[in-house]
Amino acid sequence: MNRLSNRINAIQESATLAMAAKAREFKARGIDVINLSLGEPDFKTPTHICEAAKKAIDDGRYFSYPPVAGYLDLREALAAKYNQQNHVPYKAEHIVVSNGAKQSIANVMLALLNPGDEVIVFSPYWVSYDALVRLAEATPVFVKGTLENDFKVTAAQVAAAITPQTRAIIFSSPCNPTGSVFTRAELQAIADVVLKHPDLLVIADEIYEHINFTGEQVSVASLPGMFDRTITINGFAKGFAMTGWRVGYMAAPKWVADGANKMQGQLTSANSSLSQRAALAAITGDLAPTFEMVAAYRRRRDLVFKLLSAIPGIKSNYPAGAFYFFPDVSSFYGKKFQGKTIANGDDFCMLMLEHAHVSLVTGDAFGEPACIRLSYAAAENDLQEALRRMKDVLALVA
Repeated sequence: MNRLSNRINAIQESATLAMAAKAREFKARGIDVINLSLGEPDFKTPTHICEAAKKAIDDGRYFSYPPVAGYLDLREALAAKYNQQNHVPYKAEHIVVSNGAKQSIANVMLALLNPGDEVIVFSPYWVSYDALVRLAEATPVFVKGTLENDFKVTAAQVAAAITPQTRAIIFSSPCNPTGSVFTRAELQAIADVVLKHPDLLVIADEIYEHINFTGEQVSVASLPGMFDRTITINGFAKGFAMTGWRVGYMAAPKWVADGANKMQGQLTSANSSLSQRAALAAITGDLAPTFEMVAAYRRRRDLVFKLLSAIPGIKSNYPAGAFYFFPDVSSFYGKKFQGKTIANGDDFCMLMLEHAHVSLVTGDAFGEPACIRLSYAAAENDLQEALRRMKDVLALVA
């Protein structure tokens, strides 16, 4: 009688949300846990964005169902942003606004994929890529980047992974969980491979585009020949500190956008009307608050890198974007703390939660069991204290 569907049994609970829930349990018991498990900005939504939502309420014109794809003025503003900043000639008809970038990806997967299709997933990957491919009853094919190559997959690896069943490629840049950013040359080499396969699409997740310390954010859709082959995913959660407003969007060839719009129309209909008014203010307004947040993230990145580098046994890349570290902690596997063996990343994270009172996420959830993910979207004092606690506990591992 209690039988769930095969599709729901094929996916796992989000590891990031699960660890955040455990951290809350510890806090409810009065334990001072520093939560570095969630990818959530610790800044408040900028005032001018909040004021736009208040004004929308006072105007009294935004209490009806919005168009499924989003208000036209918001989609036009998003298209203008991509034309001006990313050099991609999107129009409003190419854009579908959703309840977060996660829904945008789900819409795309459900609109495009059939059983037997394959999706190449660059690994390490954001946890939901795997789940959403499986939810669409397709097969994820993981292609792994290494720490030595800044966790970045090469064009040669992509070419070797393509089969007649390959329908799409998905990755993020800047990357969650590694913070890696693909260069223009690296993306062009991947695009050259894609263009040899007429039915192959790229799903480019650009949700962290503003938190990019390299000086150049390259949109795959801007590369020669890639406009008709790219589905761009983006949103407001990270760059504008709007996680709770739940506004994401996709931009794609019109036939893909139409399919995603049709899917969304049956699942949720439109995104919240008031959130869309706030999003419009974000995309058309002053970016100074965003730049201030990014400057703070850069300082935190450098601080955490220094502190991580001082812990014997931990290896890390130097992330060029987003707000994560993805250090290799496998040197601790097989060792013991107070008589208990640390077998894997799950054990490592539980050790940190129970004894250092720091919440992290196992790298296994992102496709790399040797690593753990640490979010530095937290106050500098908390980051310093968290790394001090981790170092102290790990000094007792033998």
